[in-house]
Amino acid sequence: MEFRVRRVYDAPARGEGRRVLVDRLWPRGKSKADLDGVPWVKSIAPSDGLRHWFDHDPAKWPEFRRRYFAELDANPEGLAELRKALGRGTRATLLYSAHDAEHNNAVALAEYLAQSSTRQNTALR
Repeated sequence: MEFRVRRVYDAPARGEGRRVLVDRLWPRGKSKADLDGVPWVKSIAPSDGLRHWFDHDPAKWPEFRRRYFAELDANPEGLAELRKALGRGTRATLLYSAHDAEHNNAVALAEYLAQSSTRQNTALR
């Protein structure tokens, strides 16, 4: 599966596949109607403790990724929920609300899922 990452505030793009919100908190200023039909898989998001520690500080990015990947490794239920939300398509878009397009949980999650075919096949099987 090919994963794209987009900000939840951006309009849907053609060909982006299944859209899934992967933040722990609901995006500010978005109503449920705005995202009608978009699954919200908050169980796959970083823990509150990790999210608060990171605080979108780019200097903490490598350590955030390491800690988040460890949380994902220990979260088969969240991965199963994500798999169910994604369905059987070939493309998916992971939605996030952070301002930083390079240092956010959706970018890290996409990297985690695509890191190796073994990990991806195990995580999304």
